[in-house]
Amino acid sequence: MATRPHTPDHAALMDKVYRGQRHIYDLTRKYYLFGRDRLIRELDCQPGMAVLELGCGTGRNLELIRKAWPGVQCHGLDISSEMLKNARKRLGSEGRLALGDATSFDAPALFGREGFDRVVLSYALSMIPDWQGALTRGAAALAPGGSLHVVDFGDCSGMPGVLRGLLYGWLARFHVSPRQDLPEVAERLAHAHGLRLEVMRGPLGYYQMVRLTR
Repeated sequence: MATRPHTPDHAALMDKVYRGQRHIYDLTRKYYLFGRDRLIRELDCQPGMAVLELGCGTGRNLELIRKAWPGVQCHGLDISSEMLKNARKRLGSEGRLALGDATSFDAPALFGREGFDRVVLSYALSMIPDWQGALTRGAAALAPGGSLHVVDFGDCSGMPGVLRGLLYGWLARFHVSPRQDLPEVAERLAHAHGLRLEVMRGPLGYYQMVRLTR
């Protein structure tokens, strides 16, 4: 799949999309962004570990990660300054947040550290034009022994074709493009960088999960 560079125009688009939606985002997304809580449960963190979420949005996941895994250090990156307004209100001093591009961020400059024990991409790749670049950058940000956890829309192969078409059409209105070749791209990344890969599917193929461990 061809990808497009992540440009300032995309940041402006995301701010336009979420300027109003950020106020109702968490209320509405809980009805169709499945698998996020499973990802959080399976992070297997220990106190003192550093967690980075790329495309952290409103900070919903980071807040739940902090509660589920006490003692972790939460970091979040998002390209939308509008979404970060919500995240800052939600996390306060309990998280370190930064405005940046998931495909090209400088972790030491933004967060004062080189590697992270856990990196999370939750329904972010389907909204990032250069999603393969974001996946590669996320894996590169892992500390030794760290793991990258991804959840996003799957191929929905278990759903009736009509419903699948309606879902994909509706998602497109919000600039969401399910990455059906995510497992294959993750496998190439794992092979190239000596990472261990695990791929899981949600019910009906609605969501897919990828885990890459250094």
